[in-house]
Amino acid sequence: MINKIIYTAMASATLMSCNNISENKDNEESVITILQTSDIHAYLNTHDELFVEDGAMVFREAGGLANIKTLVEGVRQENPDGTVFIDGGDFIQGSGESVRSKGAFFPTIVQKMGYDLMIPGNWEVIYGKQVMMDIMEDYGTQVIVSNMYHEDNKQPLFPPYWITEKKGVKIGFIAYNDPEVPIRQNPMFSEGMEFNPVEANLKELISELKEEQEVDLLFLIAHIGIFKQVTLANNPIVEGVDFIFGNDTHERVREPIQGKYASVVEPGAFGSFVGRLDIKVKDGKMTGYDYELIEVNPEKYTANEEMQELIDTLVAPYRTEMEQVIGYTSAPMYRYLVVENAMDNFITDALLWKSEADFAVSNGFRFGVPILPDESGRASITKEDLWRMLPVDEHMKIGEVTGEQVKNWLEKEINNVFAKDAMQRFGGWLVRFSGMTVKFDSSKEMGERVQEITIQGAPLDLNKTYRMASCNREGEPIHILCRMRDAKNVELKPYTLHQAVIEYLEEKGTINPKIEGRAIAVDLEEKAFSRMSEVGYTFR
Repeated sequence: MINKIIYTAMASATLMSCNNISENKDNEESVITILQTSDIHAYLNTHDELFVEDGAMVFREAGGLANIKTLVEGVRQENPDGTVFIDGGDFIQGSGESVRSKGAFFPTIVQKMGYDLMIPGNWEVIYGKQVMMDIMEDYGTQVIVSNMYHEDNKQPLFPPYWITEKKGVKIGFIAYNDPEVPIRQNPMFSEGMEFNPVEANLKELISELKEEQEVDLLFLIAHIGIFKQVTLANNPIVEGVDFIFGNDTHERVREPIQGKYASVVEPGAFGSFVGRLDIKVKDGKMTGYDYELIEVNPEKYTANEEMQELIDTLVAPYRTEMEQVIGYTSAPMYRYLVVENAMDNFITDALLWKSEADFAVSNGFRFGVPILPDESGRASITKEDLWRMLPVDEHMKIGEVTGEQVKNWLEKEINNVFAKDAMQRFGGWLVRFSGMTVKFDSSKEMGERVQEITIQGAPLDLNKTYRMASCNREGEPIHILCRMRDAKNVELKPYTLHQAVIEYLEEKGTINPKIEGRAIAVDLEEKAFSRMSEVGYTFR
């Protein structure tokens, strides 16, 4: 048993603090309410958001932590003794203010928001282990994760679980971060930390909470992505878990996805939604539940004045820089499509223009809410937008790769997104590029998906050498270009991704990016959103 004495003592202390809660287990039915946010990515204020309604994309404002504060306070008034407010990770990263402050103002925000429980996500590591620990230890609330350890002494960074009691119902939470963090993020971000697979201790922890701690309700908070979360819900290892609160892939689950052993929910991203789960409990057993994915409509949930004033004060030192206009777009830019997005076409065009390589690539980031032209026919692109689109400002590097390397790499990148085995899926959406096109069939097996590749308008020559531009990721070998290994004659450039984009916008002034068939999945529609057809889920 892992540090059983330490965690049992922690659980007991938590329960002792709940002695003012009336015991209700053997009487009438109780309702326990769990409110969840996820993948806030430092979106502190109301912003434009994309929705899919009747098959069409529509845009309206959503989100804002001060607005979420109003929503949560309203629910707590409805169920004052039975509400728990949790966040599933990736809270602190995603804005220029966060980068400039290294997340220093987030503890003040979290304390004011009144979260009961938080976990680290894959991006919490962005400023290094010590900064992450300092920030999260200052939250003034419970922080748990079951698979992150100090590399030197193998001790856990945070407790693996939390137990609380509401209305006489004993509730347990176990949390996991993505074990692939050292691969997904720059390796240097997670120096000094080790990550274990979810399977390493999950069964043991479930047994401890259900059998020894005798919790009535057991929840798993998993920051591993919708596909792996659903796979986990069908794995007997999670037997005993009632719900998996999913995070990481920004999916908007509007009806719980029923697995064989647990159900999965996930509440979108950027604070645009709050998930609300109301569980009915009688005699220590779940008798039913209701779930709602609540849109944080700023007209319905007006901003809490004190919360908004605090946010405005904390970000004020960074506003002049973040509001600096670096260019304009005459076309809407958004980033929710799996295969190709106009926002990423703009970014990779800038990288190709600056690098003068044969083709340039960028990760399939899931960050960035819509940038929409106003009545004048254009929208400004600010430094804030740039940090939203490219959350890490790395130097660029250029290397030589063969056509055969390119084809094999694309097969692997496509598999990262469309693998039939969900446990092989990795990170965000399809890699983005300029100077290259690819046509593929996502329904086939890896090695058989790619049908056609062109570079600079000519068919790919497997024996030809091409110049490829990508970002440098500190901590990984110089020969790796966007996960492609063994590039030759790699040169690290003195300019960064942000510098390339800014210079490109200075040259172009106003851009008009479009989806233009750089990546075509022949078995999917042009504007394909993420989906899990086998469980009836589609992003909307």
